[in-house]
Amino acid sequence: MKTKSHFAFFDEGSKKEIRRSILKAIAIPGYQVPFASREMPIARGWGTGGLQITLSIIGKNDVLKVIDQGADESVNAVSIKKLVQSTTGVELVERTQEASIIQSRHRIPEVPLTPEQILVLQVPEPEPLRRVEKSAYKTKILHSENDYSGAWLMLFEQIMKYGRTATGADHPVYVNNRYVMAPSPIPRYDNPKMHQSEALILLGAGREKKIYAIPPYTDVESLAFDDYPFAVETFTGKSCHLCGAEDVFLDELVDPATNETIYQCNDTSYCIERLNKKEEVEVETSHA
Repeated sequence: MKTKSHFAFFDEGSKKEIRRSILKAIAIPGYQVPFASREMPIARGWGTGGLQITLSIIGKNDVLKVIDQGADESVNAVSIKKLVQSTTGVELVERTQEASIIQSRHRIPEVPLTPEQILVLQVPEPEPLRRVEKSAYKTKILHSENDYSGAWLMLFEQIMKYGRTATGADHPVYVNNRYVMAPSPIPRYDNPKMHQSEALILLGAGREKKIYAIPPYTDVESLAFDDYPFAVETFTGKSCHLCGAEDVFLDELVDPATNETIYQCNDTSYCIERLNKKEEVEVETSHA
């Protein structure tokens, strides 16, 4: 006998509790709101926070896209898509423009998001001060007093050691001129996309039981010193070996045939779309 499950996996009471936490997070940009993180059919640390947000806000008419480090077909992304679709029946897409909800791990899509879209980011460690203060009780006091000297000290130590800030990902940001926030382990390249974003950005940490948000058109500034300004990863002179894109975040790979270093778009759907457009142009040119 097959047991009929609730729409979107959770019972309505659970979804309401999570939505209340989301509303509070939207009202206080960058503030970490505690919530009762539920047990999920996937292990904590594999996107349970983002998944709980998605399941709580998704409706029957929504269109879902899930990516994992830029890829639509990774094991983590496929597993999450299967769970959501099996409990909701919503349409799944790969094109960013067609999705109303985008759940992502470690990337913000290359295609600019719109006011009609919601971006859900999976977060392993929501506390930006954890590296300098292990006590959750003390970090809450530091946030309440707007005391972020520990975060600044962490960046200063990197500059003294490496001559620059050395955060490869999860570079802390200052939200709405109030809270320092961990933007999830997105590359520095994606930090500027959060500033004045047209889309609502929701961040969920299931293991740490925290939800926080960046409402549309919110100021988001990456922490940096005046004499050592914030800088994103640079790919000057590099381009995707498949579609030729230059102004995107690229993965560095090794060609197995030649052992030479090659570069490829990290956002696979963006790369495929560019390839399809190039093919259409070539077909039209040949017919002409």
